[in-house]
Amino acid sequence: MKKAAIAIIMIITLAMGALQGNAQEAKYKFDIGGGIGLSGYLGDVNESNLYKHPGISAEASFRYKANTRLAIRGIFKAVSLSGNSSDFGIVFPEGKTYEFSSWVYDLGARAEFNFFGYGIGETYKRLKRWSPYLSVGAGVTMSSSDGNSSFAMNLPMGFGVKYKLRQRLNLGVEFTMTKVFGDKVDGENINDLYQIKSSMIKNSDWYSTLTFSITYEFGERCETCHYVD
Repeated sequence: MKKAAIAIIMIITLAMGALQGNAQEAKYKFDIGGGIGLSGYLGDVNESNLYKHPGISAEASFRYKANTRLAIRGIFKAVSLSGNSSDFGIVFPEGKTYEFSSWVYDLGARAEFNFFGYGIGETYKRLKRWSPYLSVGAGVTMSSSDGNSSFAMNLPMGFGVKYKLRQRLNLGVEFTMTKVFGDKVDGENINDLYQIKSSMIKNSDWYSTLTFSITYEFGERCETCHYVD
């Protein structure tokens, strides 16, 4: 939790700097798009190898670009996860082994901070065609496994790089780790395996995505006219 808190503080500090600094307005206010990629799981039956059983992920997103450095993004994501304790030699009470497969559905919002002023053209703004960025946010996870469903809040933290292919067209790659404040991402049957009761904070369920995305910008801003008669 300390690392998560530090990440949130860093994002908020950088975002406030962008809002209070000399960040220029982006030419377009919004973008919409989607992405596909790989998914991974860490939890009760996988404590070390994030991509031992890789899954797939797909997402759709809508982004509001406050300026060339800061954006707010809404995102919906579907993720497949699986794991098997026998892969790691984990010893549970009575020598039991556990495995699972599940689908996770993630709905949330994130703040994004671009390291560079991101854009194309308008050279007087000193924009760059590519930029690394950080993101952090909050959301809700719904997991489904073996006919059972559960809901929990989550905390996604990500790092990515975006590239402006054309004026309105963007490519991106992003790695995100999501902390789930619940212990049922891996199913109802994989819970408190050591007979140590978990809680919203004290649990081990995380999932990750490595996503390749494409987005399209729209909603051109009205430029202020400084004409003097």
